[in-house]
Amino acid sequence: LMSTYQAASGAGQPGMDELKEGAKEVALNGGTAKNKIFAHPLPFNIIPHIDVFQDNLYTKEEMKVTWECQKIMDLPDLPVSCTAVRIPTLRAHAETIVIETEKKIDPNEAREVLAAAAGVVVKDKPEEKLYPMPMTASTQYPIEVGRIRQSVVFGENGLEFFVCGD
Repeated sequence: LMSTYQAASGAGQPGMDELKEGAKEVALNGGTAKNKIFAHPLPFNIIPHIDVFQDNLYTKEEMKVTWECQKIMDLPDLPVSCTAVRIPTLRAHAETIVIETEKKIDPNEAREVLAAAAGVVVKDKPEEKLYPMPMTASTQYPIEVGRIRQSVVFGENGLEFFVCGD
């Protein structure tokens, strides 16, 4: 299970421009943001709609996430469910991911494995307010992973974590 939080940059420079211009219009002029790129005005808003809706009521973007996960893991029958949300940040997408495992999984061991992985930086000290965010992941190569914890839904056979990358 995952939710993606996708920046305006996912729609290219025109999407980033629409966000900047709309935010300026609302914040500085007290006006209303216009939308041409996104389904609704993006400044000070979130939109649970990226790409076109499919017959199953998922969007094409949500289905692409499902298909990509199955392809990358070489598990064509892997059940994956995604909700894709456009957020009012310029760059860096984020995901909340919940996984269920066949065997028990320890969050500390998961942190160690992720910390040793190429292209990953673990930012997971919530007591110090250190976790992945678009502000810290933008224009950086490594993917930030944090908020790693045992799933309250799947117990010892599940993890929840937050990922952010540009």
